[in-house]
Amino acid sequence: MAGLPLKPEGGEAAASGGDEEMVPEAVGEEASLGETGDEAGAGAAERGEGEKPVRVYADGIYDLFHFGHARSLEQAKKLFPNTYLLVGCCNDEVTHRYKGKTVMTEAERYESLRHCRWVDEVIPDAPWVVTQEFLDKHKIDYVAHDSLPYADASGAGKDVYEFVKAVGKFKETKRTEGISTSDVIMRILKDYNQYVMRNLARGYSREDLGVSYVKEKQLRVKMGITRWHQKVKEHQEKVGKKLHTVAKTAGMHHSEWVENADRWVAGFLEKFEESCHVMETAIKDRIQEHLKRQQFRTLASLRQEPVAS
Repeated sequence: MAGLPLKPEGGEAAASGGDEEMVPEAVGEEASLGETGDEAGAGAAERGEGEKPVRVYADGIYDLFHFGHARSLEQAKKLFPNTYLLVGCCNDEVTHRYKGKTVMTEAERYESLRHCRWVDEVIPDAPWVVTQEFLDKHKIDYVAHDSLPYADASGAGKDVYEFVKAVGKFKETKRTEGISTSDVIMRILKDYNQYVMRNLARGYSREDLGVSYVKEKQLRVKMGITRWHQKVKEHQEKVGKKLHTVAKTAGMHHSEWVENADRWVAGFLEKFEESCHVMETAIKDRIQEHLKRQQFRTLASLRQEPVAS
């Protein structure tokens, strides 16, 4: 097996009769181990000896490439003193079939990997399950991944890495807690309205964002109210500074001025929020009324159309 020295057969060295002059010590030792040149070179590379690097393979989807991905690749790169890290990335067809839709295209995911400092080579169109043929083709010594069993959706086995674990070519890396592509997507979904409002403000249309006419109007009203609240807060801070200046000038107690100012501002905000709520309700009602009128007109026009014989 590549990368691991084989045990000697028979338990003794191949040289006989103590004739050490015929066989140099280093050659005799290699012969006793029964190693091929490639195996000896790989073993030396693992120990940090020689120039031949250990070829380590890591694979994945790498959608929305983040520091959790980078850390796992860093671990794979540092498994041996001299490592050549190959990273396989599955294409869109295979990924969508076995895992689901991705945010980034296959070309974007490949390019993200090429810009990771730990990656020596990117293998596009990587297989869902690593086979012996694939290991031989790319001269891979070890496969690196976290040790959790990954159900093989393709039906080839119980675990995607079942084969490489069985033949002793699997090296474990650790996951980074608190970060994953699924976590990033969940954060976006959790604050969906905020991200839609942000992109509307940046010039995206409702068609670009896939939102309805009513949803767009509701969000724009909310954006306006949010801006008003921000202006009121800024005005409150300015008033507080002015009151503090007046209090110092008049020589009065600061806490008394602050109490009066807070009471005045709280009353103003209460009235302002009440007015905003009334305005928001009125706008929503007008939008709903407008939509109902449009639906009524559509139905009326359909009823008036002659029925084809």
